[in-house]
Amino acid sequence: MEEGKQQNRRRRREPHPLLRGGKRENFYSHGFSSSEIQSLTSICEAFIPPLPLETLKVSSINEDQPSLETLQSFYLSSGAQPPIPDEVAELLVKRGLREAIFIVRLVLKILSTRLGTLLLCGSICFGWNFPFINKFSDLSLENREKVLQRWSSGRCLRPLRMVFVLIKVFSFITFLSQIDENSKNPAWDAMRYKVETNESLSETLKERPLQKGIIETTNEADDTLVQSLTQKGLKVTEDKKQNLYKIECDVVVVGSGCGGGVTAAVLANSGKKVVVLEKGNYFEPEDYSSLEGPSLNELYESGGIFSSVDGKFMILAGSTVGGGSAVNWSASIKTPTSVLQECGLKNPNIGKNLHLHPVLLAWGYFPESVKDLQGKTFEGGIITSLHKVVSEGSDVQAIIETPALGPASFAGLFPWVSGLDMKERLVKYRRTAHLFALVRDKGSGEVKDEGRVNYRLNGVDKENLKKGLQRALRILIAAGAVEVGTHRSDGQRLKCKGIKEEELEEFLDTVTTVGGPGSKGEHWTIYSTAHQMSSCRMGAKEEEGGVDENGESWEAEGLFVCDGSVLPTAVGVNPMITIQSTAYCISKKIAGSFNNENHHKK
Repeated sequence: MEEGKQQNRRRRREPHPLLRGGKRENFYSHGFSSSEIQSLTSICEAFIPPLPLETLKVSSINEDQPSLETLQSFYLSSGAQPPIPDEVAELLVKRGLREAIFIVRLVLKILSTRLGTLLLCGSICFGWNFPFINKFSDLSLENREKVLQRWSSGRCLRPLRMVFVLIKVFSFITFLSQIDENSKNPAWDAMRYKVETNESLSETLKERPLQKGIIETTNEADDTLVQSLTQKGLKVTEDKKQNLYKIECDVVVVGSGCGGGVTAAVLANSGKKVVVLEKGNYFEPEDYSSLEGPSLNELYESGGIFSSVDGKFMILAGSTVGGGSAVNWSASIKTPTSVLQECGLKNPNIGKNLHLHPVLLAWGYFPESVKDLQGKTFEGGIITSLHKVVSEGSDVQAIIETPALGPASFAGLFPWVSGLDMKERLVKYRRTAHLFALVRDKGSGEVKDEGRVNYRLNGVDKENLKKGLQRALRILIAAGAVEVGTHRSDGQRLKCKGIKEEELEEFLDTVTTVGGPGSKGEHWTIYSTAHQMSSCRMGAKEEEGGVDENGESWEAEGLFVCDGSVLPTAVGVNPMITIQSTAYCISKKIAGSFNNENHHKK
């Protein structure tokens, strides 16, 4: 019997250790002072407040709803509970832009004093007892919530609005993605969210597909690295003057995404010795877990929390072996004919002409009573279809698809108007469907320094996003949603049951594209983006692009670009197939150039 148990344990395949999560094993390195943590804790508690049981709006409990005890536990949970504040501080330092970190820490320090609280919060900090002015952490929970609401809507408090956004996003991501040693989160029960463990049994543990060619440098010392490289058939020499090792190969491919992966395969198959450099870790499908926190952290650039400099756009980019193709939601879409027929756009500067496929989200709530739509939003296929929004002139203005949003991403993006409202929304999570409108952007951005993206929409983009968002709301209503809304900062929403057509049209007229957190308007939103393209576009002449029509740099012979950055313009749909096709053509020409060189040498 014991032998059988051991055999089963040997056969059980678990997710990769990096994707299992669990409690932190090392110390915090955020460097926040005790007074800063005290202020931060008070803000986290205001975002996720412990609410009295009388706030529960439960008329009856049925088998489709969590138990009353589960709901009570969820409503009493707080953002002040350890280790949430320290984890939020750690995320701020690890993922935030340097100027954003400076502003947040400055505000926290100011709020730790009475006069500073008066400066940033106004008369709400006055009290009846000496010293008559309360610092932020001494304010009542109700008053702290009012302060956050003011920061969100204040037209002249843009730095405070940025602090609001950063702490709100990091608080909810931490609250809903942290897990214990059993891969559980207490809040998930109230949301009726369940995670597949992805444990499987197999007769033998097969070798991982790329294992023979992988060297994980983080696990290597200097001497073992040379040994590992040599074992892979690479010649390594040491340059003691420059304190580096030189590796002899035919081709170095930087990045292993849709373009890099195809390029490496084509050139390796042509007989070339290829080295692929990838900053992310290697995972095969059986390594994956459904745990949102560790998966975002390991598979996405900046843990899935990568924003433009102004905080208006959230940028999702893969950062693992396979790059974007590993996190692509299985969307393989043919390049639109209209894109193939275009040419002539000019932008001579590398790093400019960046296109991101901007996205706005709409949501609809479908209670259990909507019998025509069974199931949960986090189950089933990811993207099974797309809908095109077409203008009167038959131009595609936007495409509408469904995103995959785990609890942390859901809460991080969803507008916060009060602690009670957010907890009510989270309880409805599993029956809240999201759609997004994606546009082929005419506006563009630029990347000047690593991790710093500036990006702008133009008027056409804004109009197309508006049309797409309005259509998404119509689709949700037609499908039977009893409530729909957008991600505008004021929680813009509409109760749909029994409304008249004119009431719907009146609501849709208010659905527009607003600015980001740094804008002057009372209302704002955070845009998402889907793909990165065109920042090193092809051009027939040096003045027209960063590389020539063969993907080769104008400035450095033998340096080729084979990923999405060579595309001359935005594609308008998921670009994986387009990037792979382009990389295939370029890498075939690279392989041919080797043959030409050898022929000339002979």
